[in-house]
Amino acid sequence: MPQLITAEELLYTNVPNKRTELVRGRLIVREPPGFRHADITARLTTTLSIHVRTGDLGLVLSGDAGFRLATNPDTVRGADIAFVRRERLPDPLPVGFAPFAPDLVVEILSPGDRPGETLAKVADWLSAGTRLVWVIDAERRLVRVYRADGTETTLDAEAVLDDEDVLPGFSCTVASIIG
Repeated sequence: MPQLITAEELLYTNVPNKRTELVRGRLIVREPPGFRHADITARLTTTLSIHVRTGDLGLVLSGDAGFRLATNPDTVRGADIAFVRRERLPDPLPVGFAPFAPDLVVEILSPGDRPGETLAKVADWLSAGTRLVWVIDAERRLVRVYRADGTETTLDAEAVLDDEDVLPGFSCTVASIIG
């Protein structure tokens, strides 16, 4: 059985050219997500950031910002894109992993992602207090929306992603972010 590590140890763990997370103390190592994933991340991060900055709503983060979702054993998940409402932002901002869950998480499926692992990640986000998770499946041209109340919706490319009370006034078509 592999030795469990802590969130603090994860901060100083370097696995060259890989992405890492910590799930109940176990190190998870993944391949980089790929070109299309990066394009979708950049496109949606830009769209969300403009909306959030214009309305002074909070902070949008991208690039696997780490959030410590549980302790003893520690779970640190990296969001492709995350949004935290202004009133929940600590001052100063955390240097390491944020000790709370964001309000919105966007997960963009990578070629190697398995459905069970993705659902486990969604469950970790929601159990830690995330209000809304969007899982973008560019291959199938859809977005699955998971809510804290346990409901789920699947949106096709023609549908509109909207605020759902997490991002007041935000909306964009699924097609505009998946290309």
